[in-house]
Amino acid sequence: SKKNLPGNANLPQVLANPNVNLRYLLHLRNRWGPGQPGTPDSSGSRRPGAAGTWPRDGMGGPSPCVGFALSVVPQPALLKLNLPARAWFDPPMASLALSTLTRYCDQLLRIREVPDYDGAVNGLQVERVGPVKRIAAAVDASFATVQMAAHAGADLLVVHHGLFWNTRQPWTGPHHRLLRLLVEGNLAVYSAHLPLDAHPQLGNNAQLCAALGFTRLKPFLPQRGAPIGLQTRTDLPLNQLSARLSHAVHGPVHVIPAGPKTCRRIGVVTGGAGGELRQAAAEGVDTFITGEGPHWTHALAEELGLNVLYGGHYATETFGVKALAEHLARRFKLSWTFLDHPTGL
Repeated sequence: SKKNLPGNANLPQVLANPNVNLRYLLHLRNRWGPGQPGTPDSSGSRRPGAAGTWPRDGMGGPSPCVGFALSVVPQPALLKLNLPARAWFDPPMASLALSTLTRYCDQLLRIREVPDYDGAVNGLQVERVGPVKRIAAAVDASFATVQMAAHAGADLLVVHHGLFWNTRQPWTGPHHRLLRLLVEGNLAVYSAHLPLDAHPQLGNNAQLCAALGFTRLKPFLPQRGAPIGLQTRTDLPLNQLSARLSHAVHGPVHVIPAGPKTCRRIGVVTGGAGGELRQAAAEGVDTFITGEGPHWTHALAEELGLNVLYGGHYATETFGVKALAEHLARRFKLSWTFLDHPTGL
């Protein structure tokens, strides 16, 4: 229901109402208007005088150059998450047009060149109005992480698993609630799946190998025509490798000790590459690190004489989005944060 805005309304009080949907309709004027409070800034435009109050004209009424549409509408049902305070970001030093940021990411990650699954829909998945100052990174784009990003005040959510792995139409029920949350939060979403896995510096595999102390890396395990993993040669006891991986992913590691006790050639593919054991063994590795795999891979690993370490699909794929968001923040003087919403898988 539409409600009139009282002349003495206080902005923080209005915005504190969780059912208020406030849309600012700013007219194209360089100044607030003659006789209004506020001081000129460096551009010559006037800023509001009293913080948290509506701009007013010289007669004491609301400013004629600003209109407000205020409606009380039911908000989408939110998940009960343990959300911290909103001070998740350092103050950004700059802002950047979303189109500029998207174009840079597309080129950096070779979004159009790296083949991927249809559901990946790599690149910009959701637009926003206005520039980007704050980037949130998450492994998955889901209602939970979108809610977390909106709560944190993020402008852009960078993810590894985008919004369209499952059918999203029709836009009813939970799909509609997600759409509303994105639009009302003015939140853009950028996704990079295999292109982020495969990146030689920022990718999940490169970052995990760095965390494990691996050097002299070579491409490994082609997926859909292009290698996405990395392999290395070393002399490392299996129990020490398991401990390193557990430390890197901050969690337990499931080990199938079906190969040699000393690992000499190790392949790494983050995520859910457990079904590729046969291909991994064919490339000559004696130890394979990935996130997760089907039950039958235990018997297959024994048949192949291959050590397999499962570090968790989610846990092994936190590296890339963190590295990408940090890189973007450093390059363009933006702020960023990581939204940790583990799946346990």
